[in-house]
Amino acid sequence: MALGAEGLEPVLGGVGFDADVRTIARANFGLRTAGRVLVRVREFTARTFPELERHGHRVPWEQFVTEGMVVHFRVTSKKSRLYHEGGIAERLTRALLERCPATTFVAGRGEADVEDHDVLALPSIQRFVVRFHRDVCTISVDSSGPLLHRRGYRNEGGKAPLRETLAASLLLATGWDSASPLVDPMCGSGTIPIEAAMIARRIPPGIRRRFSFERWPGVAGPLVDSIRAEVTAEIRPSADIAIAGSDRDAGVIVAAAANAERAGVAADIQWRTATLSALEPAARPGWVVTNPPYGARVGDRTALRDLYAQLGNVVRKRCPGWRVVIVSADRMLEGQVGLDWRELVATENGGLQVRFIAAEVPRK
Repeated sequence: MALGAEGLEPVLGGVGFDADVRTIARANFGLRTAGRVLVRVREFTARTFPELERHGHRVPWEQFVTEGMVVHFRVTSKKSRLYHEGGIAERLTRALLERCPATTFVAGRGEADVEDHDVLALPSIQRFVVRFHRDVCTISVDSSGPLLHRRGYRNEGGKAPLRETLAASLLLATGWDSASPLVDPMCGSGTIPIEAAMIARRIPPGIRRRFSFERWPGVAGPLVDSIRAEVTAEIRPSADIAIAGSDRDAGVIVAAAANAERAGVAADIQWRTATLSALEPAARPGWVVTNPPYGARVGDRTALRDLYAQLGNVVRKRCPGWRVVIVSADRMLEGQVGLDWRELVATENGGLQVRFIAAEVPRK
């Protein structure tokens, strides 16, 4: 899905671009790998609290806050004279209340304290992200709400499930063409096959949820509805390729099928309860994409050596000419597979340093 954004540039922790409300909406509906879409409201230098309050009074809070809305400030400060994050939030709260008096606030400066509880309990919450770095304050408004990995389909998960945004990143990093067969032989809750089916069908990941920007004053409901209709019209009727997921645990396969049903891709994925050694790939070469256990959280690292070695034996025997992509957190374990790995991406998963690595299975 094309966003039509201009002024693209890499910024710390993301990508910046110029956008109007239409582009903000399409970004929230369609970005598969982003955590949230922030809209920069104001940037200024402040070395004292009076300076901060003075600038805070000039922020157009009323463009993003409606009467009765609950506001949360997420504040970080590094290498700045104003280092007390609670004090920064307090001064900005005063400034906001002068322009929007009928507003309440939820406590907490971090991500987890409001993301998992208050955001879900208070659908009218509006978050502002405040970043101080070398005395420069950047105030941004969160247009997304709950993090964008919350697609709305995964109510049931297996052990240590892969975030939806990370699964999509894995698929996009591989260069998978959305036309070749794809199988995940350790699929757990099914996130990788489901995200693959959504990519193949061009289903916007945010099509089934709501966003903070929809509650901003001046954002008309008919405009959002028209954009939602536009992106819905781009969806393909079927994936038209073989996408499969299997796992030895029958319970997680039931959960994966239920997740696929909620995602609207139940007819596009074949699910099987099967061990790794019973892998049944498609007739023509494709991709094996999976997130095996690392040993750090699920399973014992030493015991997992046999699993990784078995993965290598199975793909060499049954998938000649295929490409294999895995999420790896352990070079020793990935070495047990016996393939010539190349690194695609280095990132984090649940606080662990992981690598997306890929290899081609030699033809017989």
